[in-house]
Amino acid sequence: MKDALPAPARILVVNDVEETRDGLIRLLTSDGYCVDSARTAEDAIQRATRNLPALILLSTHGPQDAWVASAERIREGARLHFAPPIVLFGVEEIPEGAEVEIQPNLHLICPDNFDQLRRLLRRLLPTAPALR
Repeated sequence: MKDALPAPARILVVNDVEETRDGLIRLLTSDGYCVDSARTAEDAIQRATRNLPALILLSTHGPQDAWVASAERIREGARLHFAPPIVLFGVEEIPEGAEVEIQPNLHLICPDNFDQLRRLLRRLLPTAPALR
C-alpha cells in the first residue's frame, strides 16, 4: 500500500481588489497550495468557518492597527482557537523587502518579490509544497 501524500496546506487569501486576489490565488495554486479567497473580513470569517485555513494571507489598507484588528476579527469570528499564522501582505508602513513578526503568528511583509513571500509561507506552514 502506498503512503498517502499529505493534503496541501489551505491558505485563505483576503483582498478586496479582484485582480490582486486572483493573482495571489494563481501563484499559490501553482505552488501546490489549496486556496480559498474572500473579499472582506466578513467573507473571510464565513470561509474560514467552513474550511479551516492553515494560514491567512490578508492584504488590507489603512493604519497598522486596522490590519491587526481585521486579523483578530477573522480569527475570533471564525473561532480559530488554534491561531493559524496570519500574514499581512503588501504593508506600506514597512520598507520593501521587510518581514516583521508583530505578535506570535502575526507577520507583516512587504515583499520585494514573490519568492520572498514563498519563503515566508514555507517557514510558517509545516506541510508546504516544495518550490518549483
